[in-house]
Amino acid sequence: MRVLIAGGGIGGLSAALCLLHHGHDVEIFEQAPELGEVGAGIQIPPNAMKVFAALGIADLISENAFRPESIEARMGESGLTLFEIPLAEHAEKVWGASYLHIHRADYVAALRAALKQFPAHKLHLGCSVAAYEQTKDGVTAKLSDGKTISGDVLIGADGIHSTIRAQMLGPDQPRFTGNVAWRAVVPMDRLGTDAPNPTACAWMGRGKHAVTYQLRRGELANFVGVVERDGWTNEGWSEGGSRQEALANFDGWHPTVRRIIEQSDELFKWALFDRAPLERWVDGRVALLGDAAHPMLPFLAQGAAMAVEDAWVLAVALSEAERDPTAALRAYQDQRKPRTSRIQDASKANAKTFHKRTLAGLLGTYGPMWIAGRVAPKLVHQRMNYLYGHDVTRQA
Repeated sequence: MRVLIAGGGIGGLSAALCLLHHGHDVEIFEQAPELGEVGAGIQIPPNAMKVFAALGIADLISENAFRPESIEARMGESGLTLFEIPLAEHAEKVWGASYLHIHRADYVAALRAALKQFPAHKLHLGCSVAAYEQTKDGVTAKLSDGKTISGDVLIGADGIHSTIRAQMLGPDQPRFTGNVAWRAVVPMDRLGTDAPNPTACAWMGRGKHAVTYQLRRGELANFVGVVERDGWTNEGWSEGGSRQEALANFDGWHPTVRRIIEQSDELFKWALFDRAPLERWVDGRVALLGDAAHPMLPFLAQGAAMAVEDAWVLAVALSEAERDPTAALRAYQDQRKPRTSRIQDASKANAKTFHKRTLAGLLGTYGPMWIAGRVAPKLVHQRMNYLYGHDVTRQA
């Protein structure tokens, strides 16, 4: 089939690669004048890496990434370790693939490099899909430059503010969660003995938490810090913030967290908005994918991974469609919706786990974590099996 893709981010490029791998032709329309991502890190869990392994590009994705030794949870002020889950070889043995950290720019660059191996694609930059029309025989995308283009299927991988979703379902009504996130990337050689461990580390605190990990083969440290606050209207990703404000938010915290803030050249912040799972993702020959279909809070590090899983399931469904793309898209939605809805809910629940304010809440939540991490570590591992052990390349 000829598939049109609105959006050239991680979800759109992953969809293109999966569709090309399964023999379809694709055209991608990305509003940005060049492919790239803002300067921040992202985690690629084993469930996403299995898709890249099936595509034959796992080594390409891994080339500039960092493989953490473990996932750990620590208290933000004292640094007390609550639990630690081995990764590295353990992830490959138990969950079937590596667990990686990668700079978003490196992620997009690797996907773009993989895309160049396929002749049956076209990438249009500086051009977005503004609207669509469809008949029983095809779909026509109306582009931002006034042109139109037709295909068999249109995929809306155009992100959290999806134009395709707005036409399909009307404007959404996101709810401010009361959380604002800071982010920064700092060269490791600036941090000295306060550099973050070679882990994916979640730091817990009263009404706030932070995440630290390494990027680009250990050359960079990535920081995300989430704090509670009242009232926010802007859902942008790149609002600047002051070092003084960030340090005040994490006053009294562990030197690793504060040192990253102190050594950052730029600090950005964005508000976290929540959306309920959509009733449907499909309108005839048009389907949503990734954040356009199921935007989720970042508290399980699964948002981009869900888009990668979507991409494989979608490509398989269209390959088995026998020229009936509407049935294929419904099958894709029916298979993916229960899993993504579950992970949306789990991500939302994690925000409460990370942000206990009272002493009773701290002891009642983190005490059992500390005990389980020492007495029954296998139970901690097993809690992650539904996330990391999932393999859409076998189940699709």
